[in-house]
Amino acid sequence: MLRETLKVMLDVQELDIQMIRLTRLKRERVTELERIRSLRDDLHHQVVLKESEVIELKKQVKVMEGEMTEIGAKAQKLEAQQSTVRKVEEFNALTHEISSLERERAAKEQRLSGYYDKLSAEEDFLKNLKSSFESTKTNCDQTEQEIKASIEAINKEGQEIMVSRSAAALKANKEILPIYEKLLQNKKDRVIVPIENRCCSGCHIVVTAQHENLVRKGEKLVFCEHCSRIHYWHEHLNLQEEAKEGVPAKRRRKSAG
Repeated sequence: MLRETLKVMLDVQELDIQMIRLTRLKRERVTELERIRSLRDDLHHQVVLKESEVIELKKQVKVMEGEMTEIGAKAQKLEAQQSTVRKVEEFNALTHEISSLERERAAKEQRLSGYYDKLSAEEDFLKNLKSSFESTKTNCDQTEQEIKASIEAINKEGQEIMVSRSAAALKANKEILPIYEKLLQNKKDRVIVPIENRCCSGCHIVVTAQHENLVRKGEKLVFCEHCSRIHYWHEHLNLQEEAKEGVPAKRRRKSAG
């Protein structure tokens, strides 16, 4: 009776393990989707930021070009005045003022030249950044669609597993099922496992001979003393499968020995 009960629980467990793997896969796909979106959004933010910097730089260039025009106009006005004055003192004063404007204009020209170079470099950088963003966006959009399709397939498969799992759980022992589900919740892995070479195949720790004998008898649930997993004896379930398939009893006894 216990053997058949464990066989049903193993069917439930197999479906639960499939669901756990699907859940992990879905989590990985969602994380990948978030990473792709973050990469695309980060590049877009860089483009917007660089565009703002270029616009601001153009404003500064325009202001400085205006200042240069004003200085030129002032210098021309002073030169016109200089041609009309008759006193040496006034002529020299205008000459000094014109020289001062020329120095100011030379300094601004040097600064403006630096702004032109910087603007040219920033515009080239922005062009490359936009190209990179468009290429990345295209790849990201394509990958995003593939991931979304994958997640939809995972959800569909998960729904099918849940239907099968619900049907299998109806056949499970009502006392053992809650115990199993609590263990599964803690382990997130197989919790009904065989003993192999006198070791728990869950935690791989050696069990005592007495413990192994209890599992062999199959009269009651036996829990691993180290990891609390439920143990079963492989040959018990194998014999049951062979009996269902019509394997002769003599052969079964030989294989069991």
